[in-house]
Amino acid sequence: MSETVSSTSRKRGRPTAQEREERRDQILDAAVALFVSNGYGQVTVDEIAAMARVTKRTIYTYFGDKAEVFTAAIERFRARDLVNHGATAESLLETAARLVFVLHSDSAVGLHRLMVGEAAQFPELASGFYSSGPRGYVALLAQHLSPASGLVEVEVEAEALFGLLLGEPHRRRLLGLAPAPSAAAARAHAEQVIALLGLTERSRDDG
Repeated sequence: MSETVSSTSRKRGRPTAQEREERRDQILDAAVALFVSNGYGQVTVDEIAAMARVTKRTIYTYFGDKAEVFTAAIERFRARDLVNHGATAESLLETAARLVFVLHSDSAVGLHRLMVGEAAQFPELASGFYSSGPRGYVALLAQHLSPASGLVEVEVEAEALFGLLLGEPHRRRLLGLAPAPSAAAARAHAEQVIALLGLTERSRDDG
């Protein structure tokens, strides 16, 4: 009897941390699906709420406005697929291979296409996308590179590496001319790029 009452109380009370996280993911999943299919400018908070089966108030409570929902989706994408996989503890090759695999996926390509199409109309959104996405990935790669002649050198090398990790394969993906690569193909591409640039990984002792 007491267990039933306790369970009922939890259901009627404030959601647990896990329930809040699940609801947050539910909203972001719905938002990304709508953004990619309809375009950011055409999607309303009402539509996101309806697809996620929550109220508008819930969305405003969790995120704020529609722009914040989009930014949260980009940040979640990077955290879920890279940071949460321990990318900073991986080798340069492992991190580079994961980047290739993740950023050539259907979901990542869909978001990239969306942002390219909406950037002129929503420049602040484009700036947030760039900061949370590409700049974050460059910074992640830079953590693995051994300094040659100072911090600027590492940044330049990381940018070159990131550019080649995407390159023409990513352009073909954006144009719908190629399928997403397998994990093995992504790793092979990363190996070729690192060898081409002759990059040296930072020693663990360098911090």
